[in-house]
Amino acid sequence: MCVTCGCSDDSQATLINVETGVKTEMNHHHHSHTLPDGTVITHSHDHQEHHTHFPTDTATIHAKIHSNTISLEQSILRKNDLIAAQNRGWFKGRNILALNLVSSPGSGKTTLLTRTITDLKDRLNINVIEGDQETANDAQKIRETGCQVIQINTGTGCHLEADMVEKGYSQLNPPPHSILMIENVGNLVCPALFDLGEYAKVAILSVTEGEDKPIKYPHMFRESQVMILTKIDLLPYLQFDINRCLDYAKKVNPNIVIFQVSSTTGEGLTSWYDWLETTLSKIS
Repeated sequence: MCVTCGCSDDSQATLINVETGVKTEMNHHHHSHTLPDGTVITHSHDHQEHHTHFPTDTATIHAKIHSNTISLEQSILRKNDLIAAQNRGWFKGRNILALNLVSSPGSGKTTLLTRTITDLKDRLNINVIEGDQETANDAQKIRETGCQVIQINTGTGCHLEADMVEKGYSQLNPPPHSILMIENVGNLVCPALFDLGEYAKVAILSVTEGEDKPIKYPHMFRESQVMILTKIDLLPYLQFDINRCLDYAKKVNPNIVIFQVSSTTGEGLTSWYDWLETTLSKIS
């Protein structure tokens, strides 16, 4: 559950093996409290967790909600971080470069991913965990490249979590000295909070979006080691100030590595591919 936006209330994530069609449900348990003013407070919990009982006076209720929300957020993130640390150890032990691809919907993540896999299939072993709220459409596109892929549908959830990734790579079983691309759900808010055990977050921003995205969503770009500016072949047709965008990104994160690419024409992709190869060899 994401306590930032409450996105996962009553949701159930599903892991889909695209090759076999086998679906595995990943259950989330929820508990609700209805307050005197009609407000419903819902949170996730394990069966053994303590159920909080709310008082009845309004002032105490709101104080209690605030306190419980903070505690719940800390608890959720702490559990997520523990699993993420296990994931990171699993990747490191096998010299696997795990990258968490994050962006708004429609930024061109899947197009960039399929082009990257196709261009590098003779040089690098790439496997994919594909995250979407619904459908296996993107996973099917990736599967057509010959790449091994696992689909995770998050339902109403707006991000992947470390336990979902753990279940995904357990089925995928990527080989040592390979790259695992984790395509997160399209959202620039909540995925910034959830460590998946990745080596790096890669923020993908298209020129069809506003150039101020890095300063509108600073936490995501601050947490990302790489930014890929996509669809640069469309620049002649858009009012997009590319220098301002790059300045904003560097203002938020002076160390961020930036690539400017077109998945359609191939412009700029060589630098991105070189970074992948260099980084994989560095961790191997």
